[in-house]
Amino acid sequence: MRAVNATLLMRVLAGFAATPVEVGARDVRWSRSPRGLAAFLWDCVFLPTAAVAGQGAALLPPGAAAAGGTAAAGPALLQGRCWDGPAGCSAVMAAGPAAPRVLNVNVGVLGHIDSGKTALARALSTTGSTAAFDRAPQSRARGITLDLGFSCLRTALPPQLGPGPGELQFTLVDCPGHASLIRTIIGGAQIIDLMMLVIDVTKGMQTQSAECLVIGQIACQKMVVVLNKIDLLPEGKRQSAIEKMTKKMQKTLENTKFCGCPIVAVAAKPGGPEAPESENPLGVSELIEVLKSQAYLPSRDPSGHFLMAVDHCFSIKGQGTVMTGTILSGSVSLGDNVEIPALKVTKKVKSMQMFHTPVTYAMQGDRVGICVTQFDPKLLERGLICTPESLHTIHAAIISLKKIQYFRGALQTKAKFHITVGHETVMGRVMFFSPAPADFNEEIKENVFDFEKDYLYQEEYLSKDSVSSENKENDQAEVQLPRQQWALLEFEKPVTCPKLCLVIGSKLDTDIHANTCRLAFHGVLLQGMEDKNYMETFLPKLKVYKLKHKEGQVERVIDDYSVIGRSLFKKETNIQIFVGLKVKLSTGEDGIIDGGFGQSGKFKIRIPDGLKPDTKMLLTVASKKKSKAGKGDTTKEDESSKNDSAQPVTISLVFKRYVFDTQKKMIQS
Repeated sequence: MRAVNATLLMRVLAGFAATPVEVGARDVRWSRSPRGLAAFLWDCVFLPTAAVAGQGAALLPPGAAAAGGTAAAGPALLQGRCWDGPAGCSAVMAAGPAAPRVLNVNVGVLGHIDSGKTALARALSTTGSTAAFDRAPQSRARGITLDLGFSCLRTALPPQLGPGPGELQFTLVDCPGHASLIRTIIGGAQIIDLMMLVIDVTKGMQTQSAECLVIGQIACQKMVVVLNKIDLLPEGKRQSAIEKMTKKMQKTLENTKFCGCPIVAVAAKPGGPEAPESENPLGVSELIEVLKSQAYLPSRDPSGHFLMAVDHCFSIKGQGTVMTGTILSGSVSLGDNVEIPALKVTKKVKSMQMFHTPVTYAMQGDRVGICVTQFDPKLLERGLICTPESLHTIHAAIISLKKIQYFRGALQTKAKFHITVGHETVMGRVMFFSPAPADFNEEIKENVFDFEKDYLYQEEYLSKDSVSSENKENDQAEVQLPRQQWALLEFEKPVTCPKLCLVIGSKLDTDIHANTCRLAFHGVLLQGMEDKNYMETFLPKLKVYKLKHKEGQVERVIDDYSVIGRSLFKKETNIQIFVGLKVKLSTGEDGIIDGGFGQSGKFKIRIPDGLKPDTKMLLTVASKKKSKAGKGDTTKEDESSKNDSAQPVTISLVFKRYVFDTQKKMIQS
């Protein structure tokens, strides 16, 4: 018994006159004769009853656009998605009954240079892309990976990922290992679900291995450690050497999110690069089983704006320009318009492929090549493409952030860092700020910034290892830290990025041979500033204040309600702008600055509640000592000054000034 998917039948009939297209891995062509149509319908539309029950609804995504995108392209409907199934599941149908669903998981291959990452990717892969295995001439000439490489491994769907037949596709992202290419590594790490940290078993953890581990902790949830090049170990001592390195790695990972992760020993290319291809890799089949056990259902959502990180762009004669990359959000279909926001250019999608297989639809998490026409590939080496007008170019941003614990030294306001947003890295200046001290322990809403609140300016990012000079002087062992801190980033050149994207700050100008982590902080972009004149139009909304504290001394008493103060202002200070501000005497009285007194920076303070008798006596005695010292010799004057300075009555002026207030007003609570 065959069941008919009526919706699909209507869409195929509507597109029957369309040009033949490739479907799945097979070129399906038909004639316009009744016999040709009947054969095509029998193969593609009349599905087994069970298939219709399980996947019929899945063939068309929600909304007007089907899996193929346009009504004019009926055969394009043969590419579908399991919308009612697990997140991230894609169903590719060839002509005939529904093909097994395919779950794609992006796996990053990271590690120190010359640890054998590319050889491992080659040993694992069943299909390579145009950017796989160091195919670029520059990579071959230098013998190292210079850019991201992509390939895929297809295997059976493991039981933990759902019942029924299906395939698991690992898209392998081969990242370069050279220290100078860290920004490329960061870009690659932002598109992965699972990470393989490749370690040369003869060398153990190295500087870039540690940096890759840090990136992994920021960018992904799961990791597998691969101890490569076990063929270089003497056969008699191989097992004991592997066990020793395994224990070392377990110890290294103890205080990370990857504590207890699997560790697998392999030889991806026994005998080295020059060895014959007949040499079979060691341990790769075991590694594949471990990868399958670690695979999970990544969060995938086809709704929302389309956004894709492009990592390679090249032309194909007679076809057009191909942009390859990973879809970060949303979905794309044949015939859709996509924008290259950095160039303000919009193009129509002519065709698409996933690892040499033509497709008509792709969604978040997929690795895809998109072909457009009349576009010079030299204009876009890497960057973003998106739904038209969905992204904006920004000149500054507010981010929530955390310091990377392995970074040595303080994160100081006004310092410059390399700021990586997606595949783009630019220089940027930072200004750190936190909640007002009274709100340090207040619960902060995630990924939301409240412009109505006041924030405290920080000279540096506050962390356990950053103790201010004031705390050091007071010998305070514990520093109260806020739950959340933020930074204002001001870019040296504009960047195009989505809201809530990952931001990483680094010191990439650090000596690459130094045994130190160059990654300084990571965060989430909460608010971008598109206006070039953001300092005038936007920043005044940001209520970041500096707490100002000035101290002076009472020089003498005028009467019970007035004193003269000194040493609070410089001689040239315009005291009139401070008139009306509250001050406090060290003896407890509250006062108000009444105005200047003379030309030497002295000022008059009014004490509304009057001076305490003890204060008045103290100040009167001090005045008499000064008077006597003035009539005596210099020695007596010096002694008097010492006595006077032993117990002076000090004046404290505390106020806050908003950093971006154009009027520079002084505010007191």
